Amino acid sequence: MRVDTVIKWFMPKEERYHALLAHDTENLVRSARLFSEIAHSPSLEERRVKAVQLKALEHDGDQITRRVFETLNSTFITPLDREDIRSIARDLDDILDYLESVAQHLILFELGDSPAGLRQFAQILVAMVEQIDQATGLLWNQSDGKRIHQALVRISELENQGDKLYNTVIGDLFNSKSLSPTDILKWKEVYEELEDACDQCKDFSHVLGNVVIKNA
Repeated sequence: MRVDTVIKWFMPKEERYHALLAHDTENLVRSARLFSEIAHSPSLEERRVKAVQLKALEHDGDQITRRVFETLNSTFITPLDREDIRSIARDLDDILDYLESVAQHLILFELGDSPAGLRQFAQILVAMVEQIDQATGLLWNQSDGKRIHQALVRISELENQGDKLYNTVIGDLFNSKSLSPTDILKWKEVYEELEDACDQCKDFSHVLGNVVIKNA
């Protein structure tokens, strides 16, 4: 075997990881926007159709995550710390899992309404995911550290908005005179998962921030 072939085999597959993670975050953005359509949908039937589409995107996300892990297992040297890449891929997968789970609960609980709290959570999550997509795309050029930091700060601000919104909607639920106790519990489950999704976005920003610091 030629020496240059051996050297090439040991070199970091940066472009491969860049492409995989870009594909992953783009899929997540599409999913968050589709979830927002579900949240704003005026009918349960329309939600059912879009939930099937979201499930397909969630499956695509699983496949991308699997390819990232397979690439890690077959690459001797990685452009970033191996566990950092694994954490990035895992967190992206978890965010999408939360979105898909909320959509499924809306169908399972037969919740056809589109209350302001649901729509606002969807808007926050779309904004968070768009920042995640931007920050992850900048990760491969450390000269963009300032822009990455700005995106991470924005994610933190949005997560704080999500916390405040959660407290408001939960308070409104238990003060509601129009909802049945069963419906209150259903919506509580939905809002808890939406807050978990926001928290997962924040956790992702911590992982990305640590990667930036380690590779500065």
